[in-house]
Amino acid sequence: MRDIDLAALRARLATDGGQTWWRGLDELADTDEFRDLLHREFPEQATEFDDPAGRRQFLKLMGASLSLAGVTACTRIPDEKIVPYVKPPEEVIPGKPLFYATAMPFAGAATPVLVESHMGRPVKIEPNPDHPAGHGSDVFAQAAILTLYDPDRSKTTTYLDEIRPWSAFVQAIGPELQAHKADGGARIRLLTETVTSPTLASQIEAFLAAYPNAQWVQWEPVNRDAARAGVKAVAGSYLEPQYDFSKARVVFSLDADFLTSGPGRLRYARDFMAQRALVGGRTEMNRLYVAEATPSPTGISSDHRIAVKASEVEALARAVAAQLGVGTGTAPASVAAPWIAALVKDLHAHHGASVVIAGDQQPSAVHALALAMNHALGNIGTTVTLTAPVEARASEQDAALRGLVADMAAKKVDLLFVLEANPVYAAPADLDVAAAFDAVKLRVHMGLFDDETADVCHWHVPTTHFLESWGDTRAFDGTVTICQPLIAPLYDGHSALECVSVLNGHPDKTSYDIVHEFWMAQWGNRANATFGTLARTDGASEATFESFFRRAVHDGYVAGSALPAVTATVTPAGVPAAGAAVSGLEVVFRPDAALWDGRFANNGWLMELPRPVTKLTWDNAAFVSPKTAQELGLLNEDFVTLRVNGKTVQAPVWVLPGQPDGSVTINTGYGRTRAGRVGDRVGVDVGPLRSSSAWWHGGGLEIVKNGDRYRLACTQGHFAMEGRALVRKASLGVYEAEPEFAKHMVHAPAKDMTFYNPDEWKYEGYAWGMSIDLNSCTGCNACVVACVAENNIPVVGKDQVMRQREMHWIRIDRYYTGDTDAPDMYYQPVMCQHCESAPCEVVCPVAATVHSDEGLNDMVYNRCVGTRYCSHNCPYKVRRFNFLLYSDWTTPSLKMARNPDVTVRSRGVMEKCTYCVQRINLARIDAKRDDRSVRDGEIVTACQSACPSQAIVFGNINDPAARVSKMKQEPRNYGLLEDLNTRPRTSYLAAVRNPHPDLAPAADMPAAAAAPTHH
Repeated sequence: MRDIDLAALRARLATDGGQTWWRGLDELADTDEFRDLLHREFPEQATEFDDPAGRRQFLKLMGASLSLAGVTACTRIPDEKIVPYVKPPEEVIPGKPLFYATAMPFAGAATPVLVESHMGRPVKIEPNPDHPAGHGSDVFAQAAILTLYDPDRSKTTTYLDEIRPWSAFVQAIGPELQAHKADGGARIRLLTETVTSPTLASQIEAFLAAYPNAQWVQWEPVNRDAARAGVKAVAGSYLEPQYDFSKARVVFSLDADFLTSGPGRLRYARDFMAQRALVGGRTEMNRLYVAEATPSPTGISSDHRIAVKASEVEALARAVAAQLGVGTGTAPASVAAPWIAALVKDLHAHHGASVVIAGDQQPSAVHALALAMNHALGNIGTTVTLTAPVEARASEQDAALRGLVADMAAKKVDLLFVLEANPVYAAPADLDVAAAFDAVKLRVHMGLFDDETADVCHWHVPTTHFLESWGDTRAFDGTVTICQPLIAPLYDGHSALECVSVLNGHPDKTSYDIVHEFWMAQWGNRANATFGTLARTDGASEATFESFFRRAVHDGYVAGSALPAVTATVTPAGVPAAGAAVSGLEVVFRPDAALWDGRFANNGWLMELPRPVTKLTWDNAAFVSPKTAQELGLLNEDFVTLRVNGKTVQAPVWVLPGQPDGSVTINTGYGRTRAGRVGDRVGVDVGPLRSSSAWWHGGGLEIVKNGDRYRLACTQGHFAMEGRALVRKASLGVYEAEPEFAKHMVHAPAKDMTFYNPDEWKYEGYAWGMSIDLNSCTGCNACVVACVAENNIPVVGKDQVMRQREMHWIRIDRYYTGDTDAPDMYYQPVMCQHCESAPCEVVCPVAATVHSDEGLNDMVYNRCVGTRYCSHNCPYKVRRFNFLLYSDWTTPSLKMARNPDVTVRSRGVMEKCTYCVQRINLARIDAKRDDRSVRDGEIVTACQSACPSQAIVFGNINDPAARVSKMKQEPRNYGLLEDLNTRPRTSYLAAVRNPHPDLAPAADMPAAAAAPTHH
């Protein structure tokens, strides 16, 4: 944004017909800074020692869960002893992993997973494809392994910061509870996060039965309060809408990032993108309209997107609903009438085959309107199903928390138990939770980390990670999952079930005993309604309870236990009245795409992950539109003061194309003070600006420039492939008329124009290849974190990222095309292309990068001497170099997180994507043992496995029946930079959008993503 003439850029883009593609405004304007960045393979200060301040920051990060080890010229790996089994377990074969089903509790629902275990040590998380909700994975599940082995996890029980044994806690709590028996526990409160575990819920209900006047409050910062209140307003009770996107032809999103956020995100992404997969001759697509307050992966995947202020979404919803016969309303001025007219026309034309979905951060009126519109469109019962809520005792959590804080402040609470929640950091600032805690006589915190809430409690009890204990939970559709441990507790932790069991007077029960007894009781009562609700299953026909339980543990879920549909009468008249207007500059708060509400702040894999839209790492920032930035005189990295109702925070500015004018978005989850060595005081805590009445957005924001700059680590300009045809896209109409449009856009040279003899490689056996469908990619980053976990990729820290030294083997490029204020956006994952004519191989002086007889571009780490010639000669910029010893060789717990099938690299080594060669070799060994060929689909790369939308396909391209071969025969298939004749083994299926005919541009021609032409 520095020295950028936005008016000139707009004028230029207005006449280019959508042919100019750009990754950031600096690139579009061809600034001196961008040119300098582009023309240097590695930026200035290439040696760490040129910058003493940077070196000090680097050294500060040693020993944390960043996987850093310090700066040293000697990189001799420490000697280690290998201790073999005395009596090895029968089922354990060294070198061959085992997989166990379990689930990760997160965001009010469970994420079903399979966990890869090597000799009793979990090292990788995969999706559970057999689970009804187990379609793909996300960044949070993939990074859970690092949290398990985080050396900053709480290790011991403490009282007033002094270490105490678990038995001391048990002995101390008994008399305290007994003292409150007489009044039925009227002065006892239990605060938890959202509880979806049937067993834990039954324990808490048993506690409340023993103390009938005690109160249980569920609260977490990202809850579904507004959704439940809105549904209750028009349906009469708390119900949960669930959506079947496999049947929806038209989808209207009201600020809902349903593809990457929310309990049903994985299933929704799979079902929605399956309707956009133009393969096998399919030419039908669904159509997505999105109105949102800040750019999101769902908005980027849409056919029609408009940027509106968060406060204007309700007015837009009322205007659309009015044209569907539900109430009255006028659209905001920022939304053009033709856009609404086309949307309404589409919805009317797809009666019973559409979906209207509202975002969780929108007020209850928007959710009520969404349900009323679905009712008017005949969607309920087809694409929309109503069920009971997944969590126990569904209520409005924010109101419950306010009541709890009021009781504590009024000294009506003597005994407070906090289980996993962290309200001192995350609760609204106006509640002053920390002060309210001080008024409670005895405070007990039970959690994975000694966090901000633990700091103001008397007792702190460490809890176990979900991979360390037995339990159960529900997925978004209600399907019950039995959780099993993969490893014994690393520290002196106890599960939530064991902690609550202490309150119930059973301190000696293990989590296994508790879960087993609960489900045995359900089995015994399976004829009654209780079993019908909790375990409605064909497993009820099992001969014994043990066979039923073992089956549920093995499969990872209780078959048939999804919540049944509920019939409800929808009354549109119940839609709440319009909220108060928001004046002035608007501030919008959204959970961070990697840190969420701050619970993952100490996870280095997530902290360093480039965010899907902004490509920022290691910081949050105040996002403003180009027009708003110009009006306020703001530039990228300006350090400003944000003021709302007298409360202030300081944050850097980031200019974000596609952001609504007059609105500033900033992500939550940063600025922690007790997260751990990675997350402490990283970024800006926006909590002071948030209040109970303006939790997700509010008006009256003031911005004051401080005159300072704050450096941000953004990867959007890294590894730019200048002036090249990259993303290729067209409308559905163009695709139908010219299916091979992607192939016609670049003239590829003859195959014999190469450094190699084109007949040198015959590939008479296997020939591995990959296909990536750009029409299905949501940019969610699950593949990136899966690759990190699978291949032992280290974290390098903010300073190193700013030097373009991030080590990710996969990057997801985000491209803009069109106007700077309302551009179209596209994603493109880029990893090593495994070229047939690989430019990297011919320049390596020591044959460290070589071609295999199966077409892989292999890296022999022990040969690499760090010349970096291969990186210079790679047109795709996908090779990564260990400038420093980034991997931590000394922290014991972090050693356990590593995949033993993949070499841990030292400094001075080039590395890159290997197509998960370790998985290829494992499948080859199994096939050879069985005297057969490797089957199609038997090898699933880490990125492919994690992808919730099935955008990535891998296999043997010598097999014409293989899915990858069929993908490469699709008319949309093209190779990246194929004009260079590198003949990459990775190819792409061009993106296709499905605009409404009334909104499609007059000349909708195919376009290739090329960076602006530089001279």
